[in-house]
Amino acid sequence: MGSGSQQAHWDSVYAAKGETEVSWFQETPSPSLELLHLVARSSSAVIDIGGGESRLVDSLLAGGFENITVLDLSAKALAAARARLGDKGNKVKWIVGDVTEWRPSETYDVWHDRAAFHFLTDQNQQTAYIQRLQAALRPGGHAIFGTFALDGPEKCSGLPVTRYSAESLSVLLGADFVLIDSRHHEHSTPWQTVQRFQFSTFRRCA
Repeated sequence: MGSGSQQAHWDSVYAAKGETEVSWFQETPSPSLELLHLVARSSSAVIDIGGGESRLVDSLLAGGFENITVLDLSAKALAAARARLGDKGNKVKWIVGDVTEWRPSETYDVWHDRAAFHFLTDQNQQTAYIQRLQAALRPGGHAIFGTFALDGPEKCSGLPVTRYSAESLSVLLGADFVLIDSRHHEHSTPWQTVQRFQFSTFRRCA
């Protein structure tokens, strides 16, 4: 699926379903916040990859974070998140784009991705993503990935996914990224089914 088709797919998903009607909805993104507070300060430059309508940005703003960027394929999702935040949304940098084609214009202290990377099932897409990660994350910075675990769903929103352990993700990222935290999380969807996630946090070697 090309980037244009992907964008159309996700715009369609967000147009058809309300914020609380998608499986990945979290009122409070606790696992991500715990890991961000482990590796970041309020002055850290944070980018949320595939942030969509996620409420992570709300929590970061409430916690005093001052340099936040959200990137997503879906303009509809980002517009909804920005509208929800009101004037606070003006403090955030919003980027509509495909992370595998994006050209970063600045560097970040923390790269956060919950449930975006695992949709990249093609090796070329994965390679392009990692190249952008390497270009955008400063040496000594941290990358947080929330992916479906090895016993997690095989599909989401009608699309296949790649499931990961901390070890398999570490191999894919390469020697420049050192695993510093690994934890499982059972996410309850709005309809009370369970999706098993793997959260893996890496430090980029200086």
